[in-house]
Amino acid sequence: MALLRHVSEEAILPLYRALDDGQIEAKAPGDVVTVADHAAEAMLTEALAAFEPALPVVGEEAAHADAAVMDALTGDCWIVDPLDGTRNFARGEAPFGILVARAEGGVAQSGWIYDCLSGRFCAAHAGAGAFVDGERIAARSTGQTPPLAAISLLFMEEERREAVKQQVAPHYRLTDIPFCAAEQYPRLALGVNDVSIFERTLAWDHAAGALWLNEAGGKAARPDGSAYRVDEWDRPGLLGAASPALWDELAEHMAGL
Repeated sequence: MALLRHVSEEAILPLYRALDDGQIEAKAPGDVVTVADHAAEAMLTEALAAFEPALPVVGEEAAHADAAVMDALTGDCWIVDPLDGTRNFARGEAPFGILVARAEGGVAQSGWIYDCLSGRFCAAHAGAGAFVDGERIAARSTGQTPPLAAISLLFMEEERREAVKQQVAPHYRLTDIPFCAAEQYPRLALGVNDVSIFERTLAWDHAAGALWLNEAGGKAARPDGSAYRVDEWDRPGLLGAASPALWDELAEHMAGL
């Protein structure tokens, strides 16, 4: 936690609502990167490499610059999203955070999620449970009927997007998506949202969160029920839910597409 807080305080928060236009660049339509992303990734990469020199670091911005960086996801590695929710950050809005995971053989074994503004710190280790600010937690639903769903349609093809709208969405009460996995995963375990649909499943967005949600007693898995693997980052589709029962219900609706 100390490292993530330090990076937030040194590289990210000083630029919150203080960026000028020259410090924001477009990476792709609807996707931006800032000088804070680059500075945070450099700090995290240096620290993690010093802590465990033999382990490669797969950082979002490094992978954007060189796709070969992704090859390390098949082995043991660190996975870093230095500033998740950059879209929000660049607009001077919340939420945004830092995601770090440690994977072995394509499977996340540890994950950390830090909310830069609130200081909320989520951590999980495979087989050891999920924690928020040092306290072990158990995932809970909202208890609402119909369940609350945060459905991201951003990266879906048009035909699939319309099918989700017509065949899945009517079974839920839709709520906003935070455009930030570092916020969406905690919402699924802390009684804020019940289910969520993700189409793009890049490792830095989901490695830490999927592990943390599963360790909390919720469920994150591929629509066919198979486990999320960081080395299958180009495979679309991931469902998250506050409980296995809610996940099963969502998967059943998705199977009808």
